[in-house]
Formats: sequence, structure tokens, C-alpha cells
Amino acid sequence: MNPACPACLYGSYLAHTQGKKHQTNLARRAAKEAKDAPAQPAPEKVKVEVKKFVKIGRPGYKVTKQRDPEIGQQSLLFQIDYPEIAEGIGPRHRFMSAYEQRIEPPDRRWQYLLFAAEPYETIAFKVPSREIDKAETRFWTHWNRETKQVRTDGLNHL
Repeated sequence: MNPACPACLYGSYLAHTQGKKHQTNLARRAAKEAKDAPAQPAPEKVKVEVKKFVKIGRPGYKVTKQRDPEIGQQSLLFQIDYPEIAEGIGPRHRFMSAYEQRIEPPDRRWQYLLFAAEPYETIAFKVPSREIDKAETRFWTHWNRETKQVRTDGLNHL
């Protein structure tokens, strides 16, 4: 049994929806609904202030390979220095898959760890694409406001 077209009440739905008569009926119906509908004022758009910073280059960084003596997991410690970070801004980090980035051809064996803080350029580290142990005691990030250094430790690979 073929269902009827709800817009046109025509019997053979599959054959009908591809035809000119169906498209004409849809256009006619849309025009009628637009005419009958009361005019609604457009919602007022909220203006968001865009922060504009002039990039001043890459931050200094240090990466250290480590091994947990208790369980033997490998880890990486990232220390990123942001001596001229904008007031009130904290650094951010995130993981990016190889398929999200557009710099190199995608390779599923790698992922990227990105660090960003204004007015510095965003930096990325290419790390093996293995599962990360994100337990509280294994993966942590600390932002030191006095030394203006962010430390991320715990790229522990399971």
C-alpha cells in the first residue's frame, strides 16, 4: 500500500514527490502559510564583544618524558610559559584528532595536544594516538598565576 502525500493528498507518494505537481503544491502551500501567519518581530540579536589581540609569537615550552615507577606507564610533562599573557585570561588546552587538523595529511596513529592563551599563538604537540588515562591522580593541569606557567602532566598511555 502506497501512502498518500500529506501535502497534496495525492495517492502514490513515492512517484509523486519527485514530480512537478508536488513541487508546485509545496510552493503554493508555503506562500499561503506565509501570508496567513502573523508578522512576528525578529528577535533582537545579542551583541557579543569580540576580543581582539595582536599575536606576539609562540610561548616558551619544555616537554619531559617520564615513566611511573609504580606501574610503569609512560607519560609526558608539558611546561608552557606565558610571561605576557593577557590579564584575566587563563590558558586552555584540548586534544585534537589527526582528522580535525589541516596541516598534515591525517594519520590515525597520531593526535595533537593544543595549548592556547591570548595574545600568544596556539601551539600543538603531536603525540601518539593511544588511550589517555584521565583519572584525577594521573592527568592534571595546573596554572601558576605568579610564574605564568601552565603544567600538564599525565599523558599516561594505557
